[in-house]
Amino acid sequence: MIEIEKIENCSLIAGPCSAESETQVLECARSLAKAGVKAFRAGVWKPRTRPGNFEGAGEPALEWLKTVKAETGMAVTTEVANARHVEAALKAGIDILWIGARTTTSPFAVQEVADALRGTDIPVLVKNPINAELELWIGAFERLAGAGVKRLAAIHRGFSSYYERIYRYSPEWQIPIELRRRIPGIQVICDPSHMAGRSDLVPLLAQMALDMKADGLFVEVHPDPSQALSDQKQQLTPQEFCNMTSKLVFHREPGAADRKFMQPYRSQLDDIDLQLIQDLADRFNVTGRIGEYKNLHNLAILQPERYKAISDALTEKGKELGLDEEFIRLLFETIHAESIRCQINKKNTI
Repeated sequence: MIEIEKIENCSLIAGPCSAESETQVLECARSLAKAGVKAFRAGVWKPRTRPGNFEGAGEPALEWLKTVKAETGMAVTTEVANARHVEAALKAGIDILWIGARTTTSPFAVQEVADALRGTDIPVLVKNPINAELELWIGAFERLAGAGVKRLAAIHRGFSSYYERIYRYSPEWQIPIELRRRIPGIQVICDPSHMAGRSDLVPLLAQMALDMKADGLFVEVHPDPSQALSDQKQQLTPQEFCNMTSKLVFHREPGAADRKFMQPYRSQLDDIDLQLIQDLADRFNVTGRIGEYKNLHNLAILQPERYKAISDALTEKGKELGLDEEFIRLLFETIHAESIRCQINKKNTI
């Protein structure tokens, strides 16, 4: 069991994607401090997909964050990806560190950061890996906890996907839900900026995150996003940020009257869920029989034409019934993958 201690001042963290200049950083920080933000974020070192892009101002920018802290009283946080970053950030008195999605993907890099943090008590936020690999995310927390870091929290910033989507990174809300189940007590902070990829979608995703009981928000804010050196399209102006936060709804816990109203509907859902489980069991029983036939008659287990025809038909039917097309596709992909597994098991046991 990973021991987790709560991190203070992380319910609302905001600031630019990159610390580009002292003027830009301080202008943004002053605006956010006036809006009541308690923690300021800015990337000092920026891992970029392609070389030649702005990769951060480096260590000199840590001095700008020190000035922000001294002038506004806000806690300051930046991303670290290796031992050198950790050493410089700790020396500069940075209050909170975060590990980016690309770093989380590499166990070697996470272990290097964990080893560099051994013996410290600084809070660390860990972004999910780029791809939807829950075990990698959990592994990062295990490595940090193994080095004695106890004040840990997750940043949910969405996941890459091979299919077309509305958002830059698909939310895949079920993954942070499962993370909470696997690591009880962990705080999950949502990064709606990376998830959206577009500033106009950030408020929508921020509210969705709160609806999913996110413990905080991690938002990119820039004094002039059109001039930003990284992630121009997804950053809010300070005014847009204030407009968003003024409209966010923070939910209360359900009371007795709420539970009484919902109980009949929850009972219906329980019955439907049990029927779904029975239907799936019946389906995979039929799948097993088909697998036996394919094995006896030397047929390939995967039948792409059949799979495409069923997938298209079910997606179309789902749309007619008002179901989300992406949801139907993902659901059937999961069912089909399990069907293939069942047929392979039948082949190996015959």
